[in-house]
Amino acid sequence: MATFKDLEDSFKNFIVQEQSDAHNIRSVNTAKYNNIKIWMDPSKYVEPHFFVRISISEAVFALSDCSKFNGGLGYEERFVIKWFGRMGIKEKLAELWSNAEKNKEDK
Repeated sequence: MATFKDLEDSFKNFIVQEQSDAHNIRSVNTAKYNNIKIWMDPSKYVEPHFFVRISISEAVFALSDCSKFNGGLGYEERFVIKWFGRMGIKEKLAELWSNAEKNKEDK
């Protein structure tokens, strides 16, 4: 079973790897990605979604197609979209959404 921590680690590793191929690897602040947070809040939005926070920036993305419907991450939004497209990520997020919905109904 997927956990938010697993997804946060996966996303952090993905961003660092994506930037390691760039010409500006020396200027990449990898510590900035130590506090990545991914979560869901079914009570806030009915549409299946996930939040991503990087440093002080935060955005909400639709689980169906990773379209952003609130907030902003600046240039790092492209990393969310590319990471979302990797095999298994959408399915893990859908599993976590299903669990979040069940927890909401139990309350």
